[in-house]
Amino acid sequence: MWYGFSTHLYSRIFTVGSVASCVGCTQPGEYHHAHIPGAISLPLFDDEERKIVGTAYKQKSREVAIKIGLEFFGGKMRSIVEHVEHITEQCSDKTVLVHCWRGGMRSGAIAWLLDLYGFQVYTLQGGYKAFRNWVLQQFEKQYKLRILSGYTGSGKTEILHEMEKLGERILDLEGIAGHRGSAFGALGLPKQGSTEQFENKLALRLNELAQSEDQRPIWTESESSRIGDIYINHLFFDQMKHAEHVHIEVPLEARLKFIVEEYGGFDKEGLKAATLRIQKRLGHQEMRQVLDFLDQGDIYHAFEILILYYDRFYKKSTMFNSSFIEIELAETDPKRNAKIILQKINQNNE
Repeated sequence: MWYGFSTHLYSRIFTVGSVASCVGCTQPGEYHHAHIPGAISLPLFDDEERKIVGTAYKQKSREVAIKIGLEFFGGKMRSIVEHVEHITEQCSDKTVLVHCWRGGMRSGAIAWLLDLYGFQVYTLQGGYKAFRNWVLQQFEKQYKLRILSGYTGSGKTEILHEMEKLGERILDLEGIAGHRGSAFGALGLPKQGSTEQFENKLALRLNELAQSEDQRPIWTESESSRIGDIYINHLFFDQMKHAEHVHIEVPLEARLKFIVEEYGGFDKEGLKAATLRIQKRLGHQEMRQVLDFLDQGDIYHAFEILILYYDRFYKKSTMFNSSFIEIELAETDPKRNAKIILQKINQNNE
């Protein structure tokens, strides 16, 4: 037989990494939009088959829909078992977690098949919808955040990762979002997923941090409410706005050098397309200057204009709460800067 498990158990299991595989038998369109992070797509029906079964259920009867579904399912049984065998063959634990959209017949059918074959199988009670409810509940909780802010080119993300190496707790929002945060932030990266998928990943990361015995502040980078095409949940973003801010001041020339090194290797057309996305705020004259410099291969002077634009924009958009610490740094060396920042914070807390 197979067993049901709750979203609470799911979060505990995946935090400690004790279960081999999570299988999502939602249809491909559902999975593409958003899914449980780490879940492998194993649809019982493709999008067209799901439509046929759903239409039969609404227009005829449940029994007719089930019979049509069995016709689709019957020919896939062997391939489903072999697929799950393949994804679990490298794991000592052959436990499989199965879910569909609501925890109904689709997950039940695949759970029955895998259980019959010999896997230990669990199904998610309430399906993906129950998981989504759990995700949204995570943003209602309070977290002890510490925000690292600074002008463009300060190397904030790199500093966070150096802090993590030093034992600090970090939350890399841009890494979870798959975007660096500016108009140029998608360059060299895969297409972003949906806001819903971002929330799913963020909730699991927050749950992991919350369950840790280490309850020191969680370092994360200052962001606007939007990172590329995704939006930060408003409840969590409100916590970010009211958290302690540590603002780093790095000289313009050092930041400009950092930006040129980070983005200068991308192709000219990609840089021009990114510039055109901010043309209304950048202004026609400055936009033309940037494009001309890019056409000439003069990356340095193109980004000199752009970094000054981002500095102006940052000053207008940044809001600090009363808990604000400013630290001056001479360069953009993330390893050195991480140590300096942590030392200053420790001195400030003594």
